Amino acid sequence: MMLLPFQSILHFDSFNPSRSDPVPEFPYSFRCRRTRSPALTKAAFKRNVDNKNDKEKKPNICTADELHYVHVDKSEWKVALWRYLPSPQAPTRNHPLMLLSGVGTNAIAYDLSPESSFARFMCSQGYDTWILELRGAGLSTQGMDFGQYKDPLDSISQRKDFFGKDTDYKSFLETEKRYAFASQITDLIEKLVNIIKEVERSSPVRAFDMQNSISTALKDMQKQLDLIAKYDWDFDNYLEEDVPAAMEYIKDKSEPKDGKLLAIGHSMGGILLYAMLSRCGYEGKDPGLSAVTTLASSLDYMSSRSSLKLLLPLADPAQVLNVPVIPIGTLLAAAHPFAANPPYLLSWLSPQISAPDMLQPKLFEKLVTENFETVPAKLLLQLATAFEEGGLRDRSGTFFYKNHLSKSNVPVLAIAGDQDLICPPDAVYVCNDINRAETVKLIREPLVTYKVFGEPGGPHFAHYDIVGAQRAVDLVYPCIIEFLNHHDAA
Repeated sequence: MMLLPFQSILHFDSFNPSRSDPVPEFPYSFRCRRTRSPALTKAAFKRNVDNKNDKEKKPNICTADELHYVHVDKSEWKVALWRYLPSPQAPTRNHPLMLLSGVGTNAIAYDLSPESSFARFMCSQGYDTWILELRGAGLSTQGMDFGQYKDPLDSISQRKDFFGKDTDYKSFLETEKRYAFASQITDLIEKLVNIIKEVERSSPVRAFDMQNSISTALKDMQKQLDLIAKYDWDFDNYLEEDVPAAMEYIKDKSEPKDGKLLAIGHSMGGILLYAMLSRCGYEGKDPGLSAVTTLASSLDYMSSRSSLKLLLPLADPAQVLNVPVIPIGTLLAAAHPFAANPPYLLSWLSPQISAPDMLQPKLFEKLVTENFETVPAKLLLQLATAFEEGGLRDRSGTFFYKNHLSKSNVPVLAIAGDQDLICPPDAVYVCNDINRAETVKLIREPLVTYKVFGEPGGPHFAHYDIVGAQRAVDLVYPCIIEFLNHHDAA
């Protein structure tokens, strides 16, 4: 683990050990949680959630203790909240804990396995822990319309292929013309078919497998066409509608005495927390947060070495792909076999997610095939402003979120992974241009703590290792608990 050599930024030495509870080992019950069950049918899911209570009967696909739904004002969406009840053996805490996930992801990364579950670790320390699944992600749903319900966690590895080697892609396209968006996905489908043809030339055996995988991806897209018209939101919708609705609900259920929450955000989840602190600081409002931890997050990636500069069509994804949505989950799941197996046609994909030997192959596959979702191009367009001069902006293009971060009075722990290619440490803190200030440097020094995890000889931490790898249990999680305990007791 590396610490930034600027003592004015590091404040772990200010912690009072007498005020922070020691971090106990995982209880045995933590390591023996139930495993994930196969995806539910529409009827089974309806039976599980069709009641009048906010707390729903939990489908097997949800590994939390409870599943709650929260209506989002100004929309038809009900966002899902996975609740992990605090361990009765742990100290009583003063604040509930809210976890926010990254762009196009659901709750899976925070509860990837019983042995390394981020959410289970937090509740084992006494925190009433809630994972928010934003609109369009996981078990969040629109109007409880089960006639159009799709299981968003249904992984490709759990389904049989829908098409064979002789798939008639032209026929598929002709059939889908009855949908309003069929012409808009044509370009993307053709790109996938071209990939198949290229692989056939270099590796006919692997091409057969890849064709089946891509065919399954096309079927996924076909199933989602009815929902595409509803995928019309951006980052500000999350910030102004989804997150506040979830926070009010959590406060109502957990009843913190001071009316505040602790919050942790990974990737875009951390960006949301930064943006909330900035907006509230600008407006002179209390954000309702006692302390914040961000994991691999930044408001400004322009001068960093982030691989997203190469991986995302930052100029205009809507124009480049000619589609209103980007099926991140479908494409990653289809690509996974060719990143993890010989001849490693997409070998560059794996290190974007996890450093070598940090995640077991089965967990890596679960993460890739079950954690990612379809997102609107509009959302990616707004997030792309984080790679432009001034950093992330609101939808109007006039409010720069990082410009007002210094006005916040909320303590922040900012964590980075030493081999994170998506949000490298230089995006979180270090800046190559002395005239520019990155995210962490903008927060007032007494309030911010910055840590980079990873050692020259290993272990190394990539983008998802800090929330799901076994080594994170021993290195990252206790650091977060120390920070949370300090500010929970303050």
